[in-house]
Amino acid sequence: MLDLLGTIGGNVLSLPGILGLALGMMTRNVFLGAALGGAVGIFETLVFAGFQMADVDMIEAFIAVVVGLMAGTVGTAIRIKGTTV
Repeated sequence: MLDLLGTIGGNVLSLPGILGLALGMMTRNVFLGAALGGAVGIFETLVFAGFQMADVDMIEAFIAVVVGLMAGTVGTAIRIKGTTV
């Protein structure tokens, strides 16, 4: 359980969370922001695995993509809400 929580927390504070949020804030399209965040999650997993698909753990890749999707969506929501106030 602690390994799973550490993976989630590490992804939130790493590239999928921070860069996904930043890329989401660059667009007003929710789907584009989520897609950019998910792409960051995939890219981060591949970079840390040395671009070897055999070294990619699927649960870590799944968590990275989900965190990236959520961060991109939140970034887009920040952009939309910030422009309407």
